[in-house]
Amino acid sequence: MYCRQRTLIRTISCSGVGVHSGREVNLKIKPAPINHGIKFVRTDLQDSPCISARFNMVVDTSLATVIGVEGFIVSTIEHLMASFAGLSVDNALVEIDAHEMPIMDGSAAPFTRLIQAAGIVEQDGPKCVFVIRKPITLERDGKSVSIFPHPSYKITCSIEYDHPLIQSQTFSMEVTDHLFEQEICSARTFGFLHEIEYLKRFGLAKGGSLDNAVVVDKDCVLNKGGLRFQDEFVRHKLLDCIGDFSLLGLSIVGHIVTHKSGHAFHRDFIEKFFSEKSSWETYVIPNNCDKNGFNGDCC
Repeated sequence: MYCRQRTLIRTISCSGVGVHSGREVNLKIKPAPINHGIKFVRTDLQDSPCISARFNMVVDTSLATVIGVEGFIVSTIEHLMASFAGLSVDNALVEIDAHEMPIMDGSAAPFTRLIQAAGIVEQDGPKCVFVIRKPITLERDGKSVSIFPHPSYKITCSIEYDHPLIQSQTFSMEVTDHLFEQEICSARTFGFLHEIEYLKRFGLAKGGSLDNAVVVDKDCVLNKGGLRFQDEFVRHKLLDCIGDFSLLGLSIVGHIVTHKSGHAFHRDFIEKFFSEKSSWETYVIPNNCDKNGFNGDCC
């Protein structure tokens, strides 16, 4: 984990389609000063309203993570947020001219490549983190999310689906920029053919296609190239975890363990996290950690 805050060196932009709206979306990501955090601006609306990417701004989690305030929203932010967190970008301003983020190829890889192309720079501001001191657990209806003390940021994610191509899968990793780029960012969102057909009948998933999602039928993957990883399904769920838990607002020094969870359950866990303040503390990483990087042993 890096010891100082980081932002982009230069502005980057891209265009794509919203997976549910089917609308063309233009996106621009700009550098931002220290302690700015990640903020989204709707340039298509009067006065270009701005919203911080924080858990208390989440207004919907039914199909994606949606943040909103005072009547405007930004939808499907989890893949870009995962790229920011996976690459340790603390401060950025995201401008978007529609209510929904572009889905790109269904993974975080296009956003990750854009950020890397822009370059990342350390800023003259210390990084503050959540250090986990005692376990926190939320369990309900066979789902669970827990967080445990650990000297670095680690996630273990497990899923279960009654489908022969998925069944039970588990993936675990330390969240570093290298491992995020190599193991997680290119894992695509996935859905079942009958579910996608159902969504389309109700005017959703208008932009969904085999170009931006893994589509699973009864016994096969419909995408021509198949899977990018044998366990791409659980890797994408871990990607979603990184994006959703970045809405805590600070990096984590601890081990998150999830089982059959999703966007809504992640938000419920974050609320529980903030209600159990005796289980964690905020910590400002000192300058003397710069030589070897930071881990929980420094504090």
